[in-house]
Formats: sequence, C-alpha cells, structure tokens
Amino acid sequence: MPKPGDRIIRVLALMEARSVTGPAKNLIAFAKRVRSLTSAAGPGLELSVVTFHRASAPPDRFLSALENAGIPTHVIRERFAGDPTVIQQLLHIVKSGRPDIIQTHNSKSHFLMRVTGLARRVPWIAFHHGFTTTNLKDKIHSHVARWAMKGATHIVTVCQAFSHDLTLSGIPASRISIQHNSVESFVRPTDEEVSLLRKQLGIPGDVGVVLAVGRLSSEKGHIDLIEGTALLRAADAAAQFRVVIVGDGPERKMLESRLQTLGLSDYVILVGQQRNVRPYYAIADILVLPSHSEGSPNVLLEAMAAGVPIVATAVGGTVELVCDENTALLVPSRDPKALSQAMGRLLQDRVLADRLAAAAQAVARRSSPEAYARSLLEIYASVLVGRQKQQTREPPAQLYVD
Repeated sequence: MPKPGDRIIRVLALMEARSVTGPAKNLIAFAKRVRSLTSAAGPGLELSVVTFHRASAPPDRFLSALENAGIPTHVIRERFAGDPTVIQQLLHIVKSGRPDIIQTHNSKSHFLMRVTGLARRVPWIAFHHGFTTTNLKDKIHSHVARWAMKGATHIVTVCQAFSHDLTLSGIPASRISIQHNSVESFVRPTDEEVSLLRKQLGIPGDVGVVLAVGRLSSEKGHIDLIEGTALLRAADAAAQFRVVIVGDGPERKMLESRLQTLGLSDYVILVGQQRNVRPYYAIADILVLPSHSEGSPNVLLEAMAAGVPIVATAVGGTVELVCDENTALLVPSRDPKALSQAMGRLLQDRVLADRLAAAAQAVARRSSPEAYARSLLEIYASVLVGRQKQQTREPPAQLYVD
C-alpha cells in the first residue's frame, strides 16, 4: 500500500468535454487542489488529462481551461464520430505515460476502456456523474456506459441514488464509492460589481431576485420554474421580483416562447452562459433548483456556500445535501404550484430565508475541496492495494509492451 512519501501515483483522466461542465470544473479543481497535498501528508500524485478534439468543432473551452490551469494534457484528434484511430492514439498515450491508474468520466471514455481491455493491465476508476436521457442518442450513450462500467475496477459516483441505480444494473456495491462534490468558500464580489450587474439587468435595488443556474435542458426543469413564476404572479400581482436564469442549451427557444405566451418576458431574464456566476449569487434573494433529476449539484453547493436561501426539488443527491425546512425548502419535482408556493414563502418571510441560508452555509463549510481531494487519494491507494493483492494470487499481466 502506498505510504506517505513512498512514490508518486500517476493518474490519467479521460474526459470528453468542450465547455467547462460541472464534472470538468470539478476535475480541474481537484487537479489544482491535489498539488498542495502531495507532501508528507500523503503519497504524491501526478494527474494528467486526455481530452478529445475535432477540427470542425467550435472553440474548445475545456482545453483552454486545462492549459490555463497548467494541467498536463493529451489531445486525441478525432476526424469524425467513431474514428477508429482514437483507440491507437489512446494506447500510445497510455504506453508512453505508464499511469498507475486510469480514470474515466463519460460514456465514450468508459467505452474505450472496456473495449481496449486496458483495465486488465491498469486499474480503472470510472466516475459516474449521472445519465441524461432526453433523446435517443442520450439513451444509447447511457446504455453503453452502463455496460462499459461493469468492467471498471472501481466506480466513484456522486450520490446514494446513483449508487443504488448502479447496483440494480448488476454492479456490486463493494465496487462503488460515493463522493459528493465539494465547494470553495464564497468570495463576495464588490458592491460595485453587484450594483453594475443589477443595472445591466435592469433590476432596481428594491426588487427581489430569484436565481436559477443550469443548462437549459429538459431534465433541469426550467419550464416548471417559469410556470411557477406565472402562478406566483397571479396569486400576488404586487410582488416585486424578477427571475434570472443563467445558462444555455437546447430548451432556450422553447422557454422563450413560453415566456412570451405567459406574458413574462419582462419578468424572467435569460442571460445565457456566464463564466463568472459569483455576482449573480450576490444579487440573489433565492436560488431555485427545479430539476427533475440531480446527482451532487454544484449549483446547490455554491448557493449554500454563498448564503443564498434555497428552494429545490426533492430528487437524487439534492436530498442528501439539504433537509426540508432546515437548510432549504424541498418540493416535489414537476410541480409548478408547489414551487411557486415555496418561492412565495421565502420572498415574504425574511426570517425563515435567513435561517435556512445560515444553516446551509454551515453544512457547505464541511464540503471543502481539501476533504474531497484527501478522500479521492484514499480511494486511489485502496484500488492500488487491491490490484497488488490480485497480482499475488495470479500471474500479473504485462502492463506495457515496449
């Protein structure tokens, strides 16, 4: 078993992403955080990333973020979907880098690990962030990922609900670890930044702000937030608030059409994708997470750390992070009426809102990036110990062919 100062553990992480998605942001944060932990506190770790790129694709923000963070990166060039040269490129990267552990984060990388048989030679940790099944392509990717992950040495997922789903698919619970996401302490923007944002959005200082942050896709439930907003305005026409939705995605045109139909275009503002969301948390009186499914939502953790009162649907890992009437108001998913009533409560009852926010902020302080990084280091060490024990019972596979 690796002991403090024994040696460096080399981890190769495969992730296909073009933008800095939640999992991508977490991977970058972990890579930066672990640098400060590679001392006498534990075995050293070197993490490098493999990502995928097509020349015909738009600018790759994920690759730029990796470069800006100083994370060693290998780029697999794809000519088209299903390009068979991807396998040879991956095998070359593994052969030259000689990683101790390979970890994967998406259906494509899970699939590549399974079909190449690399897991027979290098311990493989599959990170499961949840499935999106909004169309046939998503469903096929999810099916492939479930099949592929059965070949992983170990699986790290983000909530109990996802772990249970994996065991139902035939993966033993002993091969699954649960790691909720971590969150940095909130650094409040300056008053000037906050004032400027309100001015840009056209929201006066005495008007409340209901914030939602997330990709505009059907499973995020933004349509329920819009319907709930209409119900809240109908119940109290004098209520002074605006809804600000940060994010972009395939549902945008449908949401804009529904806003126009309901006469809410002046009350709900779609601001698109934002690189810096901190000022939005700073102007928010409420954070609403109306999702139909969730794992360990970064948005929820960020709002908790920022001290923003929360209304959320009781789905997935959300109920493992916050408790109804204690750290948030939880409502059933796909229920605009319940959503509108909870929003109205927090807008009207500042004492309740402040109590929930303070309690949630205290919980968020326990979800530090340092604790998350140390926990993953323990998983890496445990997986390596398991592989060493396996090799003492059977002839070891030749790791690399020179």
